[in-house]
Amino acid sequence: MRFFSKPLILIGLILYFFQITKPIASTLLTKSILSALIFSWIGDILLMWPHLFVYGLGSFLMAHICYIIGFKLAQKSETRIQQVDFVRTFFFNLPIYLVAAFTFYLINPNLGNMKVPVITYIIVIVSMVATARDRFKKCDSASFWQVFIGAVLFFISDGIIALSKFYQAFPESGVLIMGTYATAQLLIIMGIRSYLIGKK
Repeated sequence: MRFFSKPLILIGLILYFFQITKPIASTLLTKSILSALIFSWIGDILLMWPHLFVYGLGSFLMAHICYIIGFKLAQKSETRIQQVDFVRTFFFNLPIYLVAAFTFYLINPNLGNMKVPVITYIIVIVSMVATARDRFKKCDSASFWQVFIGAVLFFISDGIIALSKFYQAFPESGVLIMGTYATAQLLIIMGIRSYLIGKK
């Protein structure tokens, strides 16, 4: 059942997003979010086989990069670099950095030759969550919170995968991983939908 049900989780979301963005299908925002969903779907399939884990990781890394692009586009015009308060931004994002660093500390002894891919992946997913947080007051409230909570849940889901695979497996991990992951993807898409509706 897992082999049949897991790939179906995102199919409905991909079709739904494709349907609601038909009028703006040619925009970079639509292409980036749709690409993120497709890369995630490919990653779901690859992760069903343990020996393809690194390829699944790569697919989700691409998904997060696409989400970063999409989140940047789904907000008001970028603030000029001279106006960015980097110290304030760092402290706002500090909890994300600390959780990522602590997770890496726990899994590091068991990474082996996966250390470089995992570090790269951690940097990208932390950037994705930070980009979602950076949308605060740059879009409507509903869009911000849906996308941000979705990004945090994605972060939690991947953290559980890392801990289960490289630190200590536990029976409830499968349910927690898929529960947070499916909710994360749904919230992100609903957040982008809220942004599109707000622009009309």
